[in-house]
Amino acid sequence: MPAMKSKGIATAAAAVADIPEGASLAVGGFGLCGMPMALIQALYDQGTGGLKIVSNNCGVDGWGLGILLADHRIVRLTSSYVGENKEFERQYLQGEIEVELTPQGTLAERMRAGGMGIPAFYTPAGVGTQVAEGGLPWRYGPNGSVKITSPRKETRAFDGKTYVLEQAIRTDFALVHAARGDTAGNLVFKASASNFNPVCAMAGRTTIAEVEELVEAGEIDPAEVHLPGIFVQRIVHVGQQFAKRIERRTVRKRAAGGGR
Repeated sequence: MPAMKSKGIATAAAAVADIPEGASLAVGGFGLCGMPMALIQALYDQGTGGLKIVSNNCGVDGWGLGILLADHRIVRLTSSYVGENKEFERQYLQGEIEVELTPQGTLAERMRAGGMGIPAFYTPAGVGTQVAEGGLPWRYGPNGSVKITSPRKETRAFDGKTYVLEQAIRTDFALVHAARGDTAGNLVFKASASNFNPVCAMAGRTTIAEVEELVEAGEIDPAEVHLPGIFVQRIVHVGQQFAKRIERRTVRKRAAGGGR
């Protein structure tokens, strides 16, 4: 049996080199956990813009997708939570970026469906709200007026309960981060990084994975694989060159005298 061809790419810069202006990308990460920082930085360094991003969140000011946002490289964002990024808020309210806010579970399922070849699905999430009825502001004008709103979605009753039809998401590329991978593209995620990275990988027509540890094909126990290599076209070893940040550090004040 011939050896399996390696999907390994030498550098993050080489891995993203063919991502063109105006591409759509699914980008992994949950909060600041599991963000593909090496790939995001490489994409920033090569100057690509006009990007249409699908991601659970948009990083924070100066970190994650926030570095692309600050340089006006993102023109549209499909996301579920963006509350930690002040520059994002400013651009959205000033009409500089189009935003489709989507319930978190729905967003994950839309990407999973895209990867599994399911064109659309029904869900109860959002029924009776503007998610289903339309009218959510997608783009504001510079004077605060609403220029583009979300459309009304199809609903249907099953067993007496109403559901809304949501369309699957497919993107040109996907950028994801994993703790471990092999040269065949099989990935292992750690903790909260597994929340959105796998479905983002499924959604991309060309998925690029950065990994902290890269091993040869066959060295990962199949029972430990979280995402099979069929969903991954390129893999690059980046180690731990970027610090692992969190959005907020909250600690309880100690009682007087240093007690608990």
